[in-house]
Amino acid sequence: MEINVLQQMGLPVLGIVAVAALTFYVVSFSELREKSFKDLEEREDSVGFRSSLSSRERRARRKADKQSKY
Repeated sequence: MEINVLQQMGLPVLGIVAVAALTFYVVSFSELREKSFKDLEEREDSVGFRSSLSSRERRARRKADKQSKY
């Protein structure tokens, strides 16, 4: 009889602990991912590199490079 009571109480407590651990890891990993993206953006800004220039910007940059050579 005591085992049945422990199972009935232990299972919900175990479920709560499992959900708390899962929540902790999800939040931790999302914060790490967010931090790494911010670090990456800061590095790109400090180097002056933009990962995706529009075609108009690329043409303007090439034209300016050609004109600066002459």
